Amino acid sequence: MILIPAIDLKDGKCVRLVQGDFARSTVYGEDPAEVARQWERAGAALIHLVDLDASAGSDANRAAVEAIRGAVSCPLELGGGVKSMDSVDFWMEREIDRLVMGTAVSDNPGLVREASAKYPGKIAAALDSRGGVLKTWGWRRDGGRNLLEAAASLKELGVSLVIHTDVERDGTQLGPNIGLASEVAKVSGLPTVISGGVSGPGDILAVKAQAPELYGIISGKALYAGTLDFSRGKVILASLN
Repeated sequence: MILIPAIDLKDGKCVRLVQGDFARSTVYGEDPAEVARQWERAGAALIHLVDLDASAGSDANRAAVEAIRGAVSCPLELGGGVKSMDSVDFWMEREIDRLVMGTAVSDNPGLVREASAKYPGKIAAALDSRGGVLKTWGWRRDGGRNLLEAAASLKELGVSLVIHTDVERDGTQLGPNIGLASEVAKVSGLPTVISGGVSGPGDILAVKAQAPELYGIISGKALYAGTLDFSRGKVILASLN
């Protein structure tokens, strides 16, 4: 199990939202590339990027993502607004290691299947949910599907990994929804990452103890607010292996 730092991009800056609400945004870095360098120096095995503006149809953060790619050598995964093969090809050509597709899982599963076939092992699915129902289009719309039903369909789409975010807990530091992420892992049969609600070392311990089958833990707010030290989190996970 690995600890994965998140960099959420809005207007070219590193920010954190609360429950995906653009009006509740805190800027944690004016230079996302430098933030990425800091995580790489801290020993990140992977950095999770979210292009918040792209989820709303804007390409305002493309330069920031490209700058991050040029600044670090560690693997990057990118989600937000990946809704066409042109977008998939664009980022694959720019050496993003894994693309995360969320809305397309509900709205255009054929696209997810096509991307997975063209780029084996490089496409992940984001299942973002509130109350067990998928949220799409940057969490602004209901996806019209039950979370676990969607999870059961992922292997057929060919994705290599699934990321589950409990929208109600994201950015709140109220603790991750471990039980639900574990169910997603079991139903999908895929490596699964939990995201949303991590508050500190206790949550890292809880995830590892209660759902050791999970592949990773994404943290954003706790790392930037200083309630979770990245190096300490890595040590905790390593000591429990």
